[in-house]
Amino acid sequence: MKPFGRRIEETALPEFVYPPRPVAVVSGPDIGLRLRLRGKVMEQLDSAAVAEMSPEVLRAELEPIIHEVADQERVQLSARDQAQLAQELTDDMVGFGPLEPLLRDDSICDIMVNGPDTVFIEVGGKLQRSNVRFRDATHVAMVAQKMVATIGRRVDESSPLCDARLPDGSRVNVIFPPLALDGPCISIRKFAKKKLDFAGMVANGSMAAPVARLLEIAARCRLNILVSGGTGSGKTTLLNALSRMISIDERVVTIEDAAELQLQQPHVVRLETRTVNLEGRGEIDQRALLRNALRMRPDRIIIGEVRGAEAFDMLQAMNTGHDGSISTVHANSSRDAMGRIENMVQMASANLAPRTIRNQIASAIDLVIQIERMRDGARRVVQISDVCGMEGEVITTNDVVSFQFDAEDSGGRIMGHYKKVISRASFSARLTYFGLENAWMDALQSI
Repeated sequence: MKPFGRRIEETALPEFVYPPRPVAVVSGPDIGLRLRLRGKVMEQLDSAAVAEMSPEVLRAELEPIIHEVADQERVQLSARDQAQLAQELTDDMVGFGPLEPLLRDDSICDIMVNGPDTVFIEVGGKLQRSNVRFRDATHVAMVAQKMVATIGRRVDESSPLCDARLPDGSRVNVIFPPLALDGPCISIRKFAKKKLDFAGMVANGSMAAPVARLLEIAARCRLNILVSGGTGSGKTTLLNALSRMISIDERVVTIEDAAELQLQQPHVVRLETRTVNLEGRGEIDQRALLRNALRMRPDRIIIGEVRGAEAFDMLQAMNTGHDGSISTVHANSSRDAMGRIENMVQMASANLAPRTIRNQIASAIDLVIQIERMRDGARRVVQISDVCGMEGEVITTNDVVSFQFDAEDSGGRIMGHYKKVISRASFSARLTYFGLENAWMDALQSI
């Protein structure tokens, strides 16, 4: 009798071990098989070489390796599954894991990770749940640590709070246990790759054309402007639009916790705060940066967001020749914004009398712009207020224009109009100085 192996060769039977091992078919829900394949593929990779590859090159290198590993493990993978697994591995190794598809989607404004299986996104001003999933809480923590490490910061249980930015300028906030009871949480605010100017904001319904013209004139006249609004209302987008009116021959210094402003001028100095190091020292806050900025010969100072004692130094800068400064604050109305600034100044100097603080505010700030994310998801400028001065103990403001609700269309979109207040602005002398008083009145008349 001939040997078994020889018999197979002569009859040209298929080469397999009898009885055959079962062939596994990998599909989306089979997490265990995916993890096994991932581990086998990772064993064949050189981490040093991977670090130098672009995502496109790495993905192309991974697909044949995945095919080979799947054959060895007797796992049946379709071409689509191979490509998907290659993309997942690429995102994990040189990107931000499961969040990469969301970061690449320009229609998404916000990404909120509440846990491995709970990821929400904002599209068109509306929140919705995403089908993106992490493997576990450790996977979420790994991605979060990778994000903050891009700017040299760290987050862990000993330092559980961190603000950072991604390479594309997106703003990131991370909070870890024990402060986050259900595991690490990540909040990402994305910014459109195409920067919105006033024309773009008019086109998407954020304001009417005459209102945009008023804001253009205010920025060109070097008014000190405070942009007020709630979280996610579009304050930074509006600030960026206002900054486009700054002359190219001006020196601009920006101060932020996590740099996100994108000014177009050639002469911009960007400053960013620094958190404490591992020894608990080395923190540089906005107030320290603002004081230093005053020694840098700025024509304008732009503070991304006033949220603490730096409000006192901001008012000092506005009152000492740095006209045209712009900042943002969280508040529900222009009147609330004045109160918020007053409270923050008291954090810096509790010995100042309230009337003294209010005098500083009234003389420093010329215009407050209130922007709001309305219930239809649209972000609109709802109020522009002229800070006129003091009457007794109270800061007086005068609404230049305000948004008035009319109705709601069949698609749920809010319809309304702007109501104007025809009066002489408190900064009319500055309008005259820049030759724009007639343009201001014409814009008001056309509302």
